[in-house]
Amino acid sequence: MTYQAIFSRADDGTIWAYVPELPGAAGSGDTIEEARESIAEAARLWLEEERADGEPVPKPTIIGTLSMDTV
Repeated sequence: MTYQAIFSRADDGTIWAYVPELPGAAGSGDTIEEARESIAEAARLWLEEERADGEPVPKPTIIGTLSMDTV
């Protein structure tokens, strides 16, 4: 399964990320690469814990994305 992470930049410049289907799975970093590594680890641990507890793993629900610049 492939989950989509949402990335945004905080006022202090830090990049935050979360996966909507995995409540509490969040990560951050000073660069996009650091944020990607952080959220990947958080999602992996979240899924691992759910499986270990015998809980069902949610299916990805995001079916598309749109990136756009505003003027």
